[in-house]
Amino acid sequence: MARVAAAPDAPHEDPRPLAQRTAEHANEFVMRHEETLAGLLEAFAAQNAETLRLVDTTDLDAAVPVPRDAPWFPKDVEAWSVRWVILHVINELARHAGHADIVRESIDGATMYELIAGLQNWQPQPWLTPWQPK
Repeated sequence: MARVAAAPDAPHEDPRPLAQRTAEHANEFVMRHEETLAGLLEAFAAQNAETLRLVDTTDLDAAVPVPRDAPWFPKDVEAWSVRWVILHVINELARHAGHADIVRESIDGATMYELIAGLQNWQPQPWLTPWQPK
């Protein structure tokens, strides 16, 4: 939601290498020894309240710049609307929350990215190989 809160002003690009940013992002999903479930649920509720506040007060037609430093973002799109970003977040939440994603991935390691790429006949990329039946 930081990008939504920043709209229409684009956040500054992060100059750190993509691998470093990706590792830092993955590390955000680890429960620390000093954290408690109650504390995490409280933080989640606070984030939820802030998200709802932003959705309620943000211009849904405002432009959210598409990041240029990740290979999976489209190069032919300058910006998405806040409305599109919100719907994308809802889609991602629906895809992963309470879903058997982990079971599907455990079969052969394919994630929804590879599956969609295979379904839509995308060309292989250095960072993505479309799924194919074996």
